[in-house]
Amino acid sequence: MTDAAIPRFTGDASPYAGGDPYADHRTADFPFTHLVDLADRRLGAGVIAANDEFFAERENLLKPGPAVFDPEHFGHKGKVMDGWETRRRRGVSAAEPHPTADDHDWALVRLGAPGVVRGIVLDTAHFRGNYPQAVSVDAVALPGSPSPEELLAPDVKWTTLVPRTAVGGHAANGFAVDAEQRFTHLRVNQHPDGGIARLRVYGEVAPDPAWLGALGTFDLAALENGGRVEDASDRFYSPATNTIQPGRSRKMDDGWETRRRRDRGNDWISYRLAARSGIRAVEIDTAYLKGNAAGWASLSVRDGEDGEWTEALPRTRLQPDTNHRFVLDGTVLATRVRIDIYPDGGISRLRLFGSLTDDGARALAARHRELGG
Repeated sequence: MTDAAIPRFTGDASPYAGGDPYADHRTADFPFTHLVDLADRRLGAGVIAANDEFFAERENLLKPGPAVFDPEHFGHKGKVMDGWETRRRRGVSAAEPHPTADDHDWALVRLGAPGVVRGIVLDTAHFRGNYPQAVSVDAVALPGSPSPEELLAPDVKWTTLVPRTAVGGHAANGFAVDAEQRFTHLRVNQHPDGGIARLRVYGEVAPDPAWLGALGTFDLAALENGGRVEDASDRFYSPATNTIQPGRSRKMDDGWETRRRRDRGNDWISYRLAARSGIRAVEIDTAYLKGNAAGWASLSVRDGEDGEWTEALPRTRLQPDTNHRFVLDGTVLATRVRIDIYPDGGISRLRLFGSLTDDGARALAARHRELGG
């Protein structure tokens, strides 16, 4: 179900006239983009199949960053576009040259982390006269690693997240979603054909409690395990969510960096764990942050909504471009965690190693059942 209050864009954009190609790009502030992108390649998302990708490959949909436009880049099939673009559909005969109302192209997307979808952005950047007339998005939850054939089997029941809706060219087309279910895959449809530059799927990770239970000890803050950023003092150079992405940072902007402070305060990030947990060890990584790493850091925890914040790791000196490891004095129970850095700068990753408590595991399993898991 979509939200009519979100701005809608329809119709062609003007032909490219030179200069900055994004100067006339139509977009808006969508209310869900602070959430994690469940279709992030860093989480393991992928476009696993499409019925047509004649002009531009389906994998472009999930590339990080905005789509790039080179007005002089042509290949043997025509203009090279940074997106997913299908050929022009035709009717069945000279007497019926137009596609039918039901003709459409589709792509299957595996979410990097199963979760509850709160919003979707289908950006047609640089597709000015060759974007789809309308789009729709369906979703399903299947266990394991289903093949495209299994996903498209006639007995698979898909849930509509975005009904068929007219969209605009060279525009970020956003849709709020109201479906309190856990999904693993999407089917993105464009009616009848055309091109989409980028797909973003914003929501909340809903991990599999059986998997986490089998792991025993795991990173309690990780996005893929259901951890999430609640708030941060500063997001000037890069998002705080980077600190709980999979893997190690590979460059400076793959971590969290704040602007330079000119007061006597400090910067911080607060996190919510997937469920009540016991933390036993901590990693604070400043990889690729060399002249701008945080000078010191401390860690506080809160157990329950009414619990007091208590210090789990006292203020400790950090080194640039270094992974710091700390074994805590005993297991620390928490539902929320806050890292304070002094005075400013950044960290690339925060890892909190431990296990779910018994009541945390039960709560997570109950939530999983509520979401259809």
